[in-house]
Amino acid sequence: MKIRSITLMLLMVAVSFQVFSQEKSLKRKVAIGRFSNETQYSKSVFYDKTNDPMGKQASDILSTRLASTDKFLLIERQDYDKIVNELNTGGGVSQKIGADFLIIGSITEYGRKNIGEQKLFSSSKKQVVEAGVSIRLVDVSTGLVIYSGEAKGEAETTDKQVMGFGKSADFDATLSDKAISAAITKLVENIITKCTNNPWKAYILSVEDGSYIVSGGEAQGIAAGDEFVVMEKGKKVKNPQTGLLIELPGKAIGKLKVIQTTGNLPEEQISIATLTEGSVDAAKLDSYYVTQKK
Repeated sequence: MKIRSITLMLLMVAVSFQVFSQEKSLKRKVAIGRFSNETQYSKSVFYDKTNDPMGKQASDILSTRLASTDKFLLIERQDYDKIVNELNTGGGVSQKIGADFLIIGSITEYGRKNIGEQKLFSSSKKQVVEAGVSIRLVDVSTGLVIYSGEAKGEAETTDKQVMGFGKSADFDATLSDKAISAAITKLVENIITKCTNNPWKAYILSVEDGSYIVSGGEAQGIAAGDEFVVMEKGKKVKNPQTGLLIELPGKAIGKLKVIQTTGNLPEEQISIATLTEGSVDAAKLDSYYVTQKK
């Protein structure tokens, strides 16, 4: 009897863990809108901000770090000005940008220095690169900055010669990558925490012959049989202190069950679902969003 009870408890823990894992497996859509170089390094008379090597380098490093966590679906959106215009239009913004969160970053500090030491029979030369990175994380559905952080990274290499023998300290271009990467790595954990603390959301794009077309598909972790809650957005009120519109908590008005997912590119994938509970007004789909069952 005791063994049976223990077995039952283990089974319940395993089922709970499976449900928990399933809830956490849905990926958030993240777009890196802009990563600029705000320092004077690598800027000449012919500098073109639309073709910024250091900014692209930092953007690629951040994309790689976020992708390696397997928690995000990354969407390439480098046309920053267009994104800002979309954010300012209000209403249905997430569908237009195609992302839940927008990351705006910049390299705020960059420096390279050589430190040498000369002794009687030996000499050493150290190259040190320091980089500072600033990042803002925007909740696309509200346009509000939900996280802002800065971090510094450092990378160095040392070459030593004894009585004229040994490796000479040549210019090491990889130190830039390492310093920027070190700074970004310090911020990634906070980005992950802020994104995953916000409820996963999707949107009803259309209603066709009783079937509900929902944004997101297999690449986000959605599968046939998944059930979601349809929420009606809360009323928006203006905060007199900040002048910003604040959306009040919404209310659950129905449930959807996924029949199938379709689409090739991750950003174009959709899910087809049926309404199993409640009712949805097809004329005001912008008033709803879909989230996980609690």
